[in-house]
Amino acid sequence: MPSFRLKQDQTALLVVDIQERLCAVMDRDELDRMLARTNAAIEGARALGLPVLVTEQYPKGLGPTHSLLRMRLGDAKPMEKLEFSAAVPEVLSALGTRRQVLVVGMETHICIFQTIRDLSERGFEPYLLADAVLSRTAEDRRVGLELARDAGARVLTVEAALFDLLGRAGTPEFKKISAAVR
Repeated sequence: MPSFRLKQDQTALLVVDIQERLCAVMDRDELDRMLARTNAAIEGARALGLPVLVTEQYPKGLGPTHSLLRMRLGDAKPMEKLEFSAAVPEVLSALGTRRQVLVVGMETHICIFQTIRDLSERGFEPYLLADAVLSRTAEDRRVGLELARDAGARVLTVEAALFDLLGRAGTPEFKKISAAVR
């Protein structure tokens, strides 16, 4: 059975298509929850020194990455794409030798599922952070989670992933991650 252990030197965070105009059509409470968990994932990834990659689906139509995330993303420049999958050449190149990919974003049943499928087919280990993905309907989100798992994703939460990567308490990174997930 393959290992189910995240390793800091093998992991990157991929933020998929969390864009202003797409966010505008989401349920407000669910969107707020997803944005908070995505921010926690970004802060945790930064504390652990993980690369953070960002995509934008057709930004001329869907707008830029949500303003609440742009503040946290710092110098991470969004990679534009027309494909639904974020496993585009620019992203694959930016991953370099890292094979474990934490995936967050929208929409679960379209871009997230297709990204997970394509990463799996290319030999990556995708980890879908279930509390940091969203679709317009609960049914689409539920089906997207099932499709992603069937396509090879390990499904866990932001907190589960960050503490697995951390491995132990009592470090400066632990304090940063603990604050981020509160």
